[in-house]
Amino acid sequence: MLQPGTLARLAPMSSDSPPSVAEVLLPLALAGAYSYSVPQDMALREGSYVRVPLGPREATGVVWGFNGGGGVDDAKLRDVSEVFETPPMPELQRRFIDWVAHYTMSPPGSVLRMCVRVPEALGREKGRTGYRRSGPEPERMTPQRMRVLAEAHAEIARSTADLAEAAGVSGGVVKGLVEAGTLSAEPLPAFKPFRVPDPGAPSVRLSRSQERAAKALRGAVAARNFSVSLLDGVTGSGKTEVYLEAVAACVASGRQALVLLPEIALTVQFLRRFEARFGAPPAEWHSAVRPRERERVWRAVARGSALIVVGARSALFLPFADLGLIVVDEEHESAYKQEDGVAYHARDMAVVYGSLGDFPVMLASATPALETMNNVQAGRYAHVTLADRHGSAGLPEIRAVDMRKHPPASGTWLSEPLADAMTQTLGDGGQVLLYLNRRGYAPLTLCRACGHRFACPDCDAWLVEHRFRRQLTCHHCGYSLPVPKACPQCEAEDKLVACGPGVERLAAEVAERYPDARAVILSSDLTRGATLRDLLREIAEGEFDIIIGTQLVAKGHHFPDLTLVGVVDGDIGLGNGDLRAAERTYQVLCQVAGRAGRGEKAGLALIQTYQPEHALITALAAHDRDGFYAHEMAAREHAALPPFGRLAGLVLSGASQDGVEDAARRLARQAPRAETVRVLGPAPAPIAFVRGRYRMRFLLKATRSADLQAYLRTWLEPHKLPSSVRLQIDIDPYSFM
Repeated sequence: MLQPGTLARLAPMSSDSPPSVAEVLLPLALAGAYSYSVPQDMALREGSYVRVPLGPREATGVVWGFNGGGGVDDAKLRDVSEVFETPPMPELQRRFIDWVAHYTMSPPGSVLRMCVRVPEALGREKGRTGYRRSGPEPERMTPQRMRVLAEAHAEIARSTADLAEAAGVSGGVVKGLVEAGTLSAEPLPAFKPFRVPDPGAPSVRLSRSQERAAKALRGAVAARNFSVSLLDGVTGSGKTEVYLEAVAACVASGRQALVLLPEIALTVQFLRRFEARFGAPPAEWHSAVRPRERERVWRAVARGSALIVVGARSALFLPFADLGLIVVDEEHESAYKQEDGVAYHARDMAVVYGSLGDFPVMLASATPALETMNNVQAGRYAHVTLADRHGSAGLPEIRAVDMRKHPPASGTWLSEPLADAMTQTLGDGGQVLLYLNRRGYAPLTLCRACGHRFACPDCDAWLVEHRFRRQLTCHHCGYSLPVPKACPQCEAEDKLVACGPGVERLAAEVAERYPDARAVILSSDLTRGATLRDLLREIAEGEFDIIIGTQLVAKGHHFPDLTLVGVVDGDIGLGNGDLRAAERTYQVLCQVAGRAGRGEKAGLALIQTYQPEHALITALAAHDRDGFYAHEMAAREHAALPPFGRLAGLVLSGASQDGVEDAARRLARQAPRAETVRVLGPAPAPIAFVRGRYRMRFLLKATRSADLQAYLRTWLEPHKLPSSVRLQIDIDPYSFM
């Protein structure tokens, strides 16, 4: 019988009294660790990865502590089945897991699950087979085989994949040479070791302001204690080169460094700059990494042989042997917030990690989050600035196009001022970027005969037409169906009409206006992984004239020939009721405008808007970020909203609308009264039906000093919800849907 244990760190046993009971945390949504008997011949320590019986099956867990047997009947405990040979989970990582679980009000096992998503890395390493030339030439020689043999040096054995990649052939060509007896097999180490980055390799020549900033960041690394620094530089100021100097200082001191990026699939340029700086590529960690490579990275991080990791937010949960620095690039990005499961913000958790581990954390952005700027103004974060673009490039001119005065023709979306600027830019040999943050062809399809609108059957959302795929798709749950020929309501044919523009529809207008221009769409539903990286490289090399993109195009790209940016709808996002709506809109428009004029030619950004007098638009045109931030700060402080207050969101969901509403009402009646916490709701969530589940929402608004987690525990722990109703807690919510 399993016995719940404790998550508290218990005193280690004396050497002459080996521990008899291990408290094992499992990667499951359980209340705490479970107690298991330790076999006499098994050597365990805190952090050991183990296999333990769990009901009729076995599960992998981590030893969270030991119990000498007090209060536990050893005879009723089941034995730990196996201890893995991999290095134990570091004590710092276990403390981090406990902290994240407490703050996010998640089961510790749910946080642990994010740390052990590569179970293959815990077992024995599977060997590889290498090949080298040892026999005669094959009877049939081809150009492909000749290239393989040129790479298959007799003194070096290489894997099939390595030989094929080096020779530019398929793996089948290599296998054919093996079958012909030309190549012979021999064992290789399980994984190719990571090349050691050289922190002293020649770097790009830094400007005076860059060197000043780099010196400050290197000093933070040299201090070897916790600090947070904001590297605040305008778009194109060379922030990456500056913080890479801090990474170099960290590696030179013998410690590991982690660089977090919001969109790892978009970082081909970053990785090139990284390898140019250090002479070796970093270890990568993100969803596009293949399973075998994930195992390689996980093992190397745990052993300390992967010195630099570049990754998405999940890289925070790798088992670093000796982490000495975290850099969070584009720290303002909402992509750092995980909404599902354990709801955490990677930027904030990175700061926590640095505090627990006593090492520096660096945040970089041209448009920092208001929370970050508030910490700078309060003196909690150091402020390192880069006020000018690198080299001779200047900031782009930004102008608003008043759509009330310059409305586009019916059925089109480009105003004449923008179209004229595009014509001139293309004539001058420059590139144009059109930004519209709407995927697909049109956000709504309706029938002109009966007015029927195509809605998702499982969500409160309209189906988006994707004309390239000939599908209507829900962007919330993924439901899709082929575009029908007739209306399903009235059966009228040829009466379906697309309403509003998406990037695909914009591309159709561009193709009609500029038939000779080479255009490309950058959207997450059309281009991913290697295809996206290839497109970004081709754009940077000038192989496209017009780039049409969603928010993908706003994040850190350097296109030297891009001189004109056109924001097709500058008002998207301003009226959705989100407290960060204006801040986010300013950030993305500033970032996308910043793609223009990063080379030798001056840049221009035109923002089509029906609100040219809006404070956000006027601040963009004047490059007055600080003025806009001051305006937003004052509004937030007046309303006691973050960063001057705290928020938490509770969402109840279930398949029965009545059941969810009843559970929400009963929960509301039990909310404790408190001067520092105000409970708003319950009310239907803005999107009240998602993936076949009805949703009710509470919003908690608290003072900055309030212990919001303690309040929630007092409220929720005594209350048992029906098994059919699910509760999701989000501390510091970023989404209000």
